Amino acid sequence: MNLGSHLQELRRKHQALSQQVEEAQRTPAMDGLQVAELKKQKLKLKEQIERLSQV
Repeated sequence: MNLGSHLQELRRKHQALSQQVEEAQRTPAMDGLQVAELKKQKLKLKEQIERLSQV
């Protein structure tokens, strides 16, 4: 997998997590810890995308 396709896949995963976070926040029964974990995963992906984009 080349860098461009890897970055594209990371961006796709980041977008999917964004949608999951939005849905989770609209669901009153969703546990706050689960939302926090999704946000943490999303942040890790964002940091990885930024780091690889600078290479």
